Amino acid sequence: MLRWILGGREAQSAVEKSPVLCIGEEQPKNCFTELQVLKGHFDIVRFLVQIDDFRCASAGDDGLVLVWNVETGEKLLELRGHSQQITAITTFTCTNGDTPHTSLITASSDRTLSLWDPDTGNRVQTISDLQSSVKCLLVLERLCVWVSGGAELCVWNKDFQLQCQRQNHSDTGVTALIELPKNCIAAAMDKEIVIYRLTVSTDSSLSVAEIRCLSDHQDYIRALINVNDGLFASGSHVGELILWDATDWKILAYEHILWEESQADTQAEIRLGAPKPSEMSIQHLTTNGKLILAAVGSGLYVYSILTKTVVAYRKIAHDSNVLHTMLLSDSELMSCSEDGSVRMWEMQDLPLPAEPASPGFFGMWSFGRTNKQTGPPSKKIMEIPSIRTLELTGDLIGHSGAVQMFVSFGEKGLATCSTDHLLILWKNGERQSHLRSLALFQKLEENGGL
Repeated sequence: MLRWILGGREAQSAVEKSPVLCIGEEQPKNCFTELQVLKGHFDIVRFLVQIDDFRCASAGDDGLVLVWNVETGEKLLELRGHSQQITAITTFTCTNGDTPHTSLITASSDRTLSLWDPDTGNRVQTISDLQSSVKCLLVLERLCVWVSGGAELCVWNKDFQLQCQRQNHSDTGVTALIELPKNCIAAAMDKEIVIYRLTVSTDSSLSVAEIRCLSDHQDYIRALINVNDGLFASGSHVGELILWDATDWKILAYEHILWEESQADTQAEIRLGAPKPSEMSIQHLTTNGKLILAAVGSGLYVYSILTKTVVAYRKIAHDSNVLHTMLLSDSELMSCSEDGSVRMWEMQDLPLPAEPASPGFFGMWSFGRTNKQTGPPSKKIMEIPSIRTLELTGDLIGHSGAVQMFVSFGEKGLATCSTDHLLILWKNGERQSHLRSLALFQKLEENGGL
């Protein structure tokens, strides 16, 4: 069922009864009026990756990798080989001659890495002698190598041969990786970002060296993304958003999202169930090069790279923590949450701040590197006249468990995955109706009409 979020949630038992539901036109700005439920996993589905314009792969705690046709909902392949949960998955495209071919690389808790051909389902390569599980993967297509991160940082070539590695000395190891200019990569480890440089020698061998350690976050780094060729951003467990120069690794902007509460309000919150520290955590970051969308606890915050200010926010966007976000345009965005919903939002201008900045309700943003460790913040939100609100334009209700992430296939629809073991394809109802009409007319024409 698809409806506005105005009250309590109901069990979505109807979802499992029919593979396609026509949901209606209750939300005029929401085109996703049909859904198709895909079954095949028997445990939490944590990952979705796009293979090409019409295929995606899903993976999760059952150790399976399933390849789907997003237009028809057909399960094309079932890739079996891992004995424990998948911890990371990515695509790897290599060009043989003039023909590019996309493969899948997976990492698992069984301490193996595998290379799969999504056209045939074959397990092309596997590595099973790892010292620990891999937590993240990064493909450097320009160098035709890929990097795995965990207790070790390892660089591999397209034939799965180890080129070089570095041992990490942190409790959690590498949890996120991004590519930087000049053959550099950034690795998130605990509270630090370590910059490595890859060097290609005259005999084509690779070496990796640590060249900088950025220790400016006060807590664990939860998100790390490229913004554009010259910038990257990181977010921490205590709501810090830092914008970095991608070539000299200096801080260009520092934003700290805090809850601010009076003493009386704090006592009331404790009795009613005070917000947990994780509700300040930046769980996910996404960008379109001009804006950064941050999932902070159950809220959403839009940050302008040009003005280095927060331009829109909603403190409570979901009933639980937001797990994944996407910017659809400069004014439209999407989010999914532990509460099982996928929501569409639109930034709209307001003459007043998006939400009251009264004590005990909203925390401010502190600007500038020097403000990082200052005392209680003032309410600078009131000084931003151009602040905008995020208005709910669509609420996609279909999953009965936390929605882990989603992938957009443009006009073909949206794919979501969840702890309920299901994938859902959300379709544009008008487009689907038009396609069905075309198919019917074509069939009638082939059969000589009525």
